[in-house]
Amino acid sequence: MIPGEMFIKAGEILLNEGRTAVALQVTNLGDRPVQVGSHFHFADVNPCLDFMRETARGMHLDIPSGTSVRFEPGEAKTVYLVQMQGEWGKEGDTCEP
Repeated sequence: MIPGEMFIKAGEILLNEGRTAVALQVTNLGDRPVQVGSHFHFADVNPCLDFMRETARGMHLDIPSGTSVRFEPGEAKTVYLVQMQGEWGKEGDTCEP
């Protein structure tokens, strides 16, 4: 084995199979850029981001792990969200105070 070497199984690898997915239009109404990471609960992101928050409950960005999406001031873009894995919706599953 070589350090860093990867052994990848032949065939297709299906990610997020069977999970609910949505596309949302998001606009940064603030005067500063906002960056959101791959695993952050999207409904709890910066309040300067305008979108249908209830639709985003229990979801995170459908992007590679460890990456993020940046929203510049005044920018509007469509993002894709996917249902979070595991148990969700228990008390404390939010970033709200």
